[in-house]
Amino acid sequence: MKRSELREHIFKVIFGIEFNSEEEMAEQLELYFEQIEDAKEKDLEYIRTKAQKVAGKAQEIDALINARTTGWKTNRMNKVDLTILRLAVYEMKWDEDVPTGVAIDEAVELAKKYSSDEGPAFVNAVLAKLAD
Repeated sequence: MKRSELREHIFKVIFGIEFNSEEEMAEQLELYFEQIEDAKEKDLEYIRTKAQKVAGKAQEIDALINARTTGWKTNRMNKVDLTILRLAVYEMKWDEDVPTGVAIDEAVELAKKYSSDEGPAFVNAVLAKLAD
């Protein structure tokens, strides 16, 4: 599975965390994994592990985002953009395998696919501030 495909699945898992309790997430994750065709066990483990790492740093990531934004704090952002930002910020700050430019580009692509018309520009602007 390509990195961009893995990232999209990680985004979906992190998004699901917003709406499911911790107890429900294990079952939801297994149901989600059953729907992914042609996924190898190593891909599923990568998705699971990275989603858990991002979720574990959510408060720290939100603090970084809030420190760089004005008028749009994380509690006002739509959940899609916030999830995309959390994943990208994690990759920029803690994932040494992902260059900052790639994290930003991939986040903008996710926003084009899943967010509103304004989403890609918003995601790009927030991440550009964090990249400095």
